[in-house]
Amino acid sequence: MSLSDPIADMLTRIRNAGRVGRQEVKVPCSKVCQGVASVLKEEGFISDFDRIDDGKQGLLRIRLKYSPSGDHLISEVKRVSKPGRRMYCSVEDMPKVLGGLGITIMSTSKGILSNRGCRKENVGGEIICTVS
Repeated sequence: MSLSDPIADMLTRIRNAGRVGRQEVKVPCSKVCQGVASVLKEEGFISDFDRIDDGKQGLLRIRLKYSPSGDHLISEVKRVSKPGRRMYCSVEDMPKVLGGLGITIMSTSKGILSNRGCRKENVGGEIICTVS
C-alpha cells in the first residue's frame, strides 16, 4: 500500500496511540519521519525511537512519554504543510505554538529542525507540523 502523506500517517499513529495509552507505536520509516522523531525526542515529547529492519523500508519504533499522572505529553499535533498546499515561513515569521510551550517542526536546508533550532541556525523553511 502506498501512502500519499507518510508524515501525516506517522503523526496520526502517534496521536491515536497516545489517546489509548500505548507505550510504543510502529510507523513506516523514511528520512523525514526519522527527522521528525529525532526532533520530538530532542524536545522531550517522546522518550526514544529506533529503527527496525524488516527487509523492506524498515519501521520506526517510537516509545511514547507520559506525565506522572498518566496523561500523554503530546496534547495536540497538527499537520500544517500538506501535499496539496505547502506552507513556508522565514525565521522572523515563525509561528509560536501555545505561547512558546509547543514546537513547530520545519524542513530546512540544514535538515529537520524545531523552531528553536531554526532561530539558532537563522534559517526558515517548510512548516511540517506543530506539536503542543
